[in-house]
Amino acid sequence: MAFRIESPSFENGGTIPRRFTCDGEDASPPLRWMDPPPGTKSFALICDDPDAPMITWVHWIVYAIPSNVTELREGVPKSELLEGGMKQGRNSWRKTGYGGPCPPGRKPHRYVFRLYALDTELALAPGEAKKDLERAMAGHILAQVEIMGRYGRQ
Repeated sequence: MAFRIESPSFENGGTIPRRFTCDGEDASPPLRWMDPPPGTKSFALICDDPDAPMITWVHWIVYAIPSNVTELREGVPKSELLEGGMKQGRNSWRKTGYGGPCPPGRKPHRYVFRLYALDTELALAPGEAKKDLERAMAGHILAQVEIMGRYGRQ
């Protein structure tokens, strides 16, 4: 089997349920992955909105995910440090943890959850920004998978 990621809450390309958005509870959706490549030492996750006006809006950053972890449960706490040594970075609201879809206007946006299998354990402090994580991951990405959900406000 190939490395893959999925959510029990929405299909790839499907609608993200309201509870995972700013119009609902703003809880992070559950994600699970399987069959990472050999040599994976850790994972990192970035969720962003490429349809946001002017810049790609970052919704969630999680890194230092141990290689034996295969899921992020629904409603991950919005703290810099998580169980098992996992760390969360700053989103585009300059807050720690998940910030759900909250697109301006009524046009649905795409929200891409990218999971990276890394050949190292990153030595990053908690609270880092996307650019810092991307810089630290450079040259260490064994594989990348993604799931995309859509959300538009009524």
